[in-house]
Amino acid sequence: MNMVFEKVILVLAIVSVSCLILGCAGYGTSDPSDGTVGSDGYADVSVKEAKEMIDSGDVFLLDVRSVGEFETEHIEGAVNINVNELSSRLDEVPRDETILVYCRSGSRSVTASNILVDAGYTDVYNMLGGINEWKAAGYPYVSGSSS
Repeated sequence: MNMVFEKVILVLAIVSVSCLILGCAGYGTSDPSDGTVGSDGYADVSVKEAKEMIDSGDVFLLDVRSVGEFETEHIEGAVNINVNELSSRLDEVPRDETILVYCRSGSRSVTASNILVDAGYTDVYNMLGGINEWKAAGYPYVSGSSS
């Protein structure tokens, strides 16, 4: 009887460890670029999906790069709030609109998306690849300091 009990405990331990490993690996979660909200509370979207969102006209476009980067080039209609200032400038970001966040390559926008979600924003999208990917796709952008 003791041997059967040990085998049951061993099987349960293996199943538990397997579930933990598969869960940590993201097994069974949605594709991060399919526009569905992930466990982080925001959704990653491709530049193509971002372009479609912008073209629909129903999105608040948030550029979280530095002022200098923004003045050099940005997506038309974007509002610039540096990721380092975002927490103290949340009153400039509407709570009742879809928020599309981008940066240069996609790293700072992840940080900004998390800041927004932590502050209670629920309709947040992170543009994968940032403005670099946007330009590589041939999409239009404003060059220079004009908006």
